[in-house]
Amino acid sequence: MNHRSIYATRRGGVRRAARHCRSREAMAAACSSRAVARLQQASNAAVATLLRVMTDREAPAASRVRAADVVLQSALRGMEIEDIEARVSALERAAP
Repeated sequence: MNHRSIYATRRGGVRRAARHCRSREAMAAACSSRAVARLQQASNAAVATLLRVMTDREAPAASRVRAADVVLQSALRGMEIEDIEARVSALERAAP
């Protein structure tokens, strides 16, 4: 086998490896995207559960306080994210 054949074989192997990595990355991204979508769908039920526990006078006080804390922390995190998004949008509009 001459040096050109060896180089071509190696180059083909690198190309195959790169294609394989790209397909694995695409598959991982698709799986991740599906997982995020499922979590977003389940979030409605999770919020409903938290609100139900938080307002249930028969539930232990510790459970009600924990549910209230999760609701408040999640709301705060959401407001912070919205604030950051608004700031980034304003900066992008102001950029030349």
